[in-house]
Amino acid sequence: MGRRSHVIVIPYPAQGNVNPLMHLSQRIASLGFKVTFIHTDFNHKRVVSAMAEINGDPLGSTVNLVSIPDGMGPEGDRNDLGKLCEAILSTMPKKLEELIQNINKTNEGDDDAINCIIADGHVGWAREVAEKMGIKLAVVWPASAASFSLGANIPKLIDDGCINADGFSAKKQMIQLSPGIPTFDTGNFPWNLIGDSNAQRAIFKYIKRVVEESQLAEWQLCNSTYELEPDAFSLTEKLLPIGPLLSNYNTGTSGAQFWQEDSSCLEWLDQQPSRSVIYVAFGSFTVFDQTQFEELALGLQLTNKPFLWVARPGMTTQESIKECPGQLQSRNGRIVSWVPQQKVLSHPAITCFVSHCGWNSTMEGVSNGVPFLCWPYFGDQCLNKDYICGIWKVGLGFERDENGIIRKEEVKGKVERLLGDKSIRERSLKLKETIRDTIGEGGQSSTNFINFINWLGA
Repeated sequence: MGRRSHVIVIPYPAQGNVNPLMHLSQRIASLGFKVTFIHTDFNHKRVVSAMAEINGDPLGSTVNLVSIPDGMGPEGDRNDLGKLCEAILSTMPKKLEELIQNINKTNEGDDDAINCIIADGHVGWAREVAEKMGIKLAVVWPASAASFSLGANIPKLIDDGCINADGFSAKKQMIQLSPGIPTFDTGNFPWNLIGDSNAQRAIFKYIKRVVEESQLAEWQLCNSTYELEPDAFSLTEKLLPIGPLLSNYNTGTSGAQFWQEDSSCLEWLDQQPSRSVIYVAFGSFTVFDQTQFEELALGLQLTNKPFLWVARPGMTTQESIKECPGQLQSRNGRIVSWVPQQKVLSHPAITCFVSHCGWNSTMEGVSNGVPFLCWPYFGDQCLNKDYICGIWKVGLGFERDENGIIRKEEVKGKVERLLGDKSIRERSLKLKETIRDTIGEGGQSSTNFINFINWLGA
């Protein structure tokens, strides 16, 4: 490998972006590279707090954690993605450059100087920093290849009149980038699903820029597989799959969780029969009002099946959780704030996954052969749901009533329909084996990763 390479890894500051980049960092570190991982100051404090209860070295000795500001004040609303994106662009490129300069100045003349940036595609602006400093750059897109293809096609969508220069569509229409990719509703583009029009405009301009920058990187990697998205990868030939990037590549803690994991749920799962437990989790952004929270709780009770439900802080009011008909520790259910999800999904007690369809959850679910009940919230989650239900056929979606609520009867009915469909279970298990093959020796994702490591160490 020549001299020991020192890489700096920078994710977009959201839980769903941090996790796969940390899993990749630990794999790279295990191969002898020095790895420095950048959190924002705000998230670094959350990670240290969340991991403080774990014995031993909570952050893992193989990856060095540092932090830089995200440009927002301590009380800033980081769920306002429009403002967060604007703050990131105005602050983080300069702070990244200063951090690298300081590290390299400290290590001047030895092997610990940084010689490569591995950037989340959602911080594709890091390319300009790498170019200015004369160091190598690789980009990792932590979501689907289809979502990257959509971003790459923004100029064409504007030229074709599908959207204007601010990302808005004058008329509702369906577009399809390729036959094997789900259709996009122009009203459901990822940048149109959260916040007001100003936030959506800011998010659109941010996505357009970072994807343009990412496409100029020498290495463009993706947390997916050819087998899951052949048509999407054929549209973006430089994008190479190295996924799924899962936590079972390493044995220690990831050092990446924003909330403390409740591992006691694994002991509870050990007491449940095989394929009996409904796992319910909606990621790090989804928010429920009281009505929807109660309908879901009642629906889970109606199934008469044990359930494990992750209700993280901020998902709904704590009063909702306390008043939930299932109670925190009911006879047939358990509600917890955060879990080691990969370990939960690989547990034999799990029978299905009620999910927001974030890409990490999607990858973890299909990698473990778990059928889905899809409940997307925003961003690329609608696209991922269409993959799950329409292309791979390993799950079902919920229908909302005239008030936009998924009612308890719908929850009960879809659980029964999913668990009664043997073909969905069979396809799920077949997809699991396909994915295991691609990350195994000689598989496409494994081969791409090895080639990347050879470049990294050159």
